[in-house]
Amino acid sequence: MRIGIEYILKTLYDKKTRLLRSAGFFVDICSMTHRQQLFYNYLAQTSDFPLALDIERAEGVYLYGTQGEQYIDFISGIGVSNVGHRHPKVIAAIQAQLDKYLHLMVYGEYIETPQVKLAEALVQTLPHPSPPCDGPTLLGGERTPFQQGRGQGVGFNVYFTNSGTEAVEGAMKLAKRYTGRKEFVSCFNAYHGATQGALSLAGAEFFKRNFRPLLPGVKHITHGSLEDLDKIGCRTAAVVIEVIGGEAGVRVPDVAYHQALRQRCTDVGALLIYDEIQTGFGRTGTFWAFEQYGVLPDILLTAKGMGGGMPIGAFMAPQHIMSVFKNNPILGHITTFGGHPVSCAASLATLEIVQQLLAEGKSQDVPSHFLSFRQQEVSAPSALAGTLNLDPNKRELAIPTNPIQAKSDLIRSLLIHPKIKEIRGRGLMMAVEFESFEVLKPIIDRAISRGVITDWFLFCDNSMRIAPPLTITDEQIHTACQIILEAIEG
Repeated sequence: MRIGIEYILKTLYDKKTRLLRSAGFFVDICSMTHRQQLFYNYLAQTSDFPLALDIERAEGVYLYGTQGEQYIDFISGIGVSNVGHRHPKVIAAIQAQLDKYLHLMVYGEYIETPQVKLAEALVQTLPHPSPPCDGPTLLGGERTPFQQGRGQGVGFNVYFTNSGTEAVEGAMKLAKRYTGRKEFVSCFNAYHGATQGALSLAGAEFFKRNFRPLLPGVKHITHGSLEDLDKIGCRTAAVVIEVIGGEAGVRVPDVAYHQALRQRCTDVGALLIYDEIQTGFGRTGTFWAFEQYGVLPDILLTAKGMGGGMPIGAFMAPQHIMSVFKNNPILGHITTFGGHPVSCAASLATLEIVQQLLAEGKSQDVPSHFLSFRQQEVSAPSALAGTLNLDPNKRELAIPTNPIQAKSDLIRSLLIHPKIKEIRGRGLMMAVEFESFEVLKPIIDRAISRGVITDWFLFCDNSMRIAPPLTITDEQIHTACQIILEAIEG
């Protein structure tokens, strides 16, 4: 599988360039509008074939072009606009904060209401911690991070950043500082960002080769593979992993995997870092995807959909872990703009909107916060199954009934076509698989030209990305799916 992916990545540029040229995508500069010329002449480009849609405004699930075009944003700007574009409550929160203050001081010095309110609200989304349990310790006899402080009133702290990749960088520093270890474990075909540390975690050499040397001591495992968990050892500072593999094409592991992963990290004293940058803020049908697995991470990462369209990210950890940034050295991690008050105000409004969406039609037999991890439950699946209403054979968690899952079910029911090989996902984080990139790319092009924006995945270019705003209506879903089906036909 990895050989196939590496081959795809090596030939990706040529394949896409060939297809785009054959479709007449590359435009003669003489035929460009003035705005297009500005785009190509002055904005740094990341590929030779950007979408280059000229968008004038956005509202709800729609983007509007300068020539009257209307597009359904079926990917939420790659998982960002979870509550749609310019949600009225988000706009109101931004405007209210604009009338008070913007940047005041570097991070963590002043008491700023948007920051502290958002931090409190984020911590309250987390499941209640379990009581401390007996088990392995770190070097020197110190309790493993997951054990220490549980049930003792020690809550999580939130460190705000400007983006997801900054959250990853901060979490990596925190893990090294807290454990005294230098090794990290991440997954093949995973994407955690493009800065030095985050890129070191990336699971494809194709994207790292020309930027080496990167961080040493990074191992890779296969997402969902129980056998690979043995690679996590006593030298591992942390495992950085997506709960659901995003850019690998929305790979959903079973419950047993995440519980075994949690157990392995606890056994060897490694921190478990869940990257919920794509999956968080309701994207998978629960506020956090990890809630569906009955485990708690030691550090939690979020960004993208958290800001309602504004730039913001965060990493969260128990106070006894986060406090190591306070000394040796002092100011162990600092930022100028992290937790900007306007972004925090927008994020708090977004959080409240998502919680309201999740609360609508919630199942009574599976609470929104299932339960926190208990060590003994990993070795007692029947007890765990009974608590979480699990099928003890499949060991799959039931997802609460809410509009997000209902919309996911609707999409699955509508996107039926012989060329569709499989639909994977949870909630409104979905991948529609086709035979190849050569089959998929013209479908995406036709869908965009007819008013539905979709895309492929970084490490799975034969699958169509579907991740619309959580606020999308059934009628809009019907329209988008009909356009996609027509695009499949040609």
